[in-house]
Amino acid sequence: MAGRYAPRPTPATALAGVPRPRRAAAPGKVRTWVPDGPLDLGLVLGPLRRGPGDPTFRAMPDGSVWRASLTPLGPGTLRISARGGEVRGEAWGPGAEWLLEWLPQMLGADDDPSAFVPRHRLLAVTAHRRPGLRLGRTGLVLESLIPSVLEQKVTTVEAYQAWRMLVRKFGEPAPGPVPGPGGMWVMPSARTWALIPSWEWHRAGVDDKRAATVLRAVRVAARMEEAAAMEPAAARARLEVVPGVGPWTSAEVVQRSHGAADEVTVGDLHLPGIVGFVLGGDRDADDAEMLRLLEPYAGQRHRAARLVLLSGRGPGRRGPRMTRGDIGRL
Repeated sequence: MAGRYAPRPTPATALAGVPRPRRAAAPGKVRTWVPDGPLDLGLVLGPLRRGPGDPTFRAMPDGSVWRASLTPLGPGTLRISARGGEVRGEAWGPGAEWLLEWLPQMLGADDDPSAFVPRHRLLAVTAHRRPGLRLGRTGLVLESLIPSVLEQKVTTVEAYQAWRMLVRKFGEPAPGPVPGPGGMWVMPSARTWALIPSWEWHRAGVDDKRAATVLRAVRVAARMEEAAAMEPAAARARLEVVPGVGPWTSAEVVQRSHGAADEVTVGDLHLPGIVGFVLGGDRDADDAEMLRLLEPYAGQRHRAARLVLLSGRGPGRRGPRMTRGDIGRL
């Protein structure tokens, strides 16, 4: 009898596609912070952006960056700007105070760039040209875990589209005077993720395997968020307890949630070849060879990999791009 009767609306489906009133923009809370060295907002916060259409992230022409997050205290919007060596954060919503408290860590206050000792000329040049690179720590796990799961085994275009569609459809409008057409959105709560019906995942182009992984993770959301207070290795072990979360995904998460300088991504389609080419002239390097080449940077391997990518060097393309799928049209 499948399809004969209309499904009973759940809280998620009842809200999907229905315009929700935006909160009035009350004056934001403000915090200023002076970093102890150069700081480039684009380099530090760039990894938190999931594509150019990410509804939770907006980079403005004036150099400021806006982020909408679901904090332990509720949704919040944070505007970050830097001028004259001082950073100014302004935040709105129930999560405003939490976001401002975490502002320094988000911008790399706990990071120590001086611990990196370049052993390759290209990395030394890149580090010199990018003095504002810091590895920031968000203190939030699910906001990095869910989009990382969506990025498993698909093109970035597909993953970014899925994230954008699901956040806009099931999230809530970001508080505060958010900029631009369409506003900004806070990602759904764990309960809302769990209530998204199967056909909505399908429409967003997310296959059953990735959808099931997200559902398993949000059902133990509190345990996942506890990992933010653990050491990176222990946090990765906690995340990988969830079936479907492997070494690639856990590394992508702790690089953002913990600012983990040594957690290098393995299992990536392109990274071993790029690192292998830049550091060893081997465009066919695998994960084992990549890790061997990064051994001199033990403790700073993720930073070394970031600098490799920022160097602009890499092997030329030898074949067509990965074919983009669209299961939502099936």
